[in-house]
Amino acid sequence: MTTTNGRPPAAETAAQPDEVMFSPAVRTEQACRGSREAYARRAATGRFARELSADAIAFIAQRDSAYLATASADGQPYVQHRGGPPGFIKILNDHTLAFLEYPGNRQFISIGHLAENERAFLFLMDYANALRLKLWGRAQVSNDPELIASLQPSAGARRVEHAIVFSVLAWDWNCSQHIPRLVPAAE
Repeated sequence: MTTTNGRPPAAETAAQPDEVMFSPAVRTEQACRGSREAYARRAATGRFARELSADAIAFIAQRDSAYLATASADGQPYVQHRGGPPGFIKILNDHTLAFLEYPGNRQFISIGHLAENERAFLFLMDYANALRLKLWGRAQVSNDPELIASLQPSAGARRVEHAIVFSVLAWDWNCSQHIPRLVPAAE
């Protein structure tokens, strides 16, 4: 993916956030089930955004866990957990995030998908406070040594494979209903 100042190509930024979030088929289902007007009003008032707000940035900076969703060129989905110390996802600017990739099970499904389909999704949970943040975007794999060095946590050097750079196209807080109140284990 070619980016300028961390932004996706102009064709991608032309889509409004709600157009990224809600495909025509989703909009049809919303209309059939009675929620389309409410989401259209939210979109019209700027409720859905591309640039991250201060509270979204603060939330991301506190996370020690996230789920990265990708799909192959033919649409086969995959979700993989990513984790690290709180703040392992670094905010590069108000629409770009990055995090390190460490060796895992060596299947390389996420980065294989990103090689052929840059569409991605990050799902961030705070079970203790019943909050979740959804981020739609484009992701790319980076081997840039300067970026990787800037993402390294100060404590405990682990072998890094590469970094994932995520350009936000849309984001939204998810409803807190039905989130189990899980609390971190005492260390």
